Amino acid sequence: MQMIAIAAGGAVGALFRFWVSSGVYGLLGRAFPFGTLAVNLIGSLLMGFLYVYLLERASVGPELRAALLVGLLGAFTTFSTFSIETLNLLEQADYLKAMLNVLISVIACLAACWLGLTLGRQL
Repeated sequence: MQMIAIAAGGAVGALFRFWVSSGVYGLLGRAFPFGTLAVNLIGSLLMGFLYVYLLERASVGPELRAALLVGLLGAFTTFSTFSIETLNLLEQADYLKAMLNVLISVIACLAACWLGLTLGRQL
């Protein structure tokens, strides 16, 4: 049942990502990745709020938590997951792991994306 909840949340999150980023690009243009930035900021804000609310304050089942946190926000933006995991490391005072996560994620993901672009262009 949890897998179905994640899939349903993911479908909604993907649509929200499209609608929000398209709307922002429509308003501000594409000279800067405002749409992606908006999605990442909104997703990170929602992840922080819902993480605390659903895990510490509300009495909801694991299916709803999975649908919202993993499915909806996971499809809306994986940056939200990155953000909450990094903040959890900081709250645990594991500063080295937190900074490594930030540096490796940004640098390695940019490098991986560049590699994917390079490989794709060689086809």
